[in-house]
Amino acid sequence: MSTLYNAKPLFQTLLRPAAARFAAAGIGADAVTLAALGLSLGYGALLWAAGGTALLLALPAVLLLRMAFNALDGLLAREHGRPTPFGGRLNEVCDQASDLALYLPFALLLEPAWPVVLVVALGVLTESAGLAAQAQGGARRYDGPFGKADRAAFFGLVAIAEATLGLAPAVVIALFLAAAAAALLTCLRRLRGGLGHG
Repeated sequence: MSTLYNAKPLFQTLLRPAAARFAAAGIGADAVTLAALGLSLGYGALLWAAGGTALLLALPAVLLLRMAFNALDGLLAREHGRPTPFGGRLNEVCDQASDLALYLPFALLLEPAWPVVLVVALGVLTESAGLAAQAQGGARRYDGPFGKADRAAFFGLVAIAEATLGLAPAVVIALFLAAAAAALLTCLRRLRGGLGHG
């Protein structure tokens, strides 16, 4: 199934020189993970407090920078250091905290709020489903059409649409229910992945 996660190897290739520079400067993977969280918390707080067209239009750039940090911390851990259990856990927790910080403010900016909260909650469940196989000794699952990068693209496009056009409540409901369906499918695929069901 097509997903933006498939572009991760290309993204990592583009960022590999930056990872080497970070490593040479003594910047470790955990520091980059925390920087991504700080970026998300800071922007999310501004969006929550102020909102506004300019902040919404900045979201795609913030998301791209966050994804770059997410790729860099993995490269630093695997290619310029040694992955640690703590680093892996920190990465997962910070990823989900970043999602909450970046996306929950949309519940204040869009009407009605409940479809936004539903999609954000399902995003957390999606990542939990990906970790379920790992908890049983398998590999972390990234299956499905609505993973982290896909959610970022969705919210980036919603931000642009709201800032430039304004989204009617009926459009918000339709968009977010479609996203919720994709998130549920992603959860199912991740839970079934590795069990012989695809």
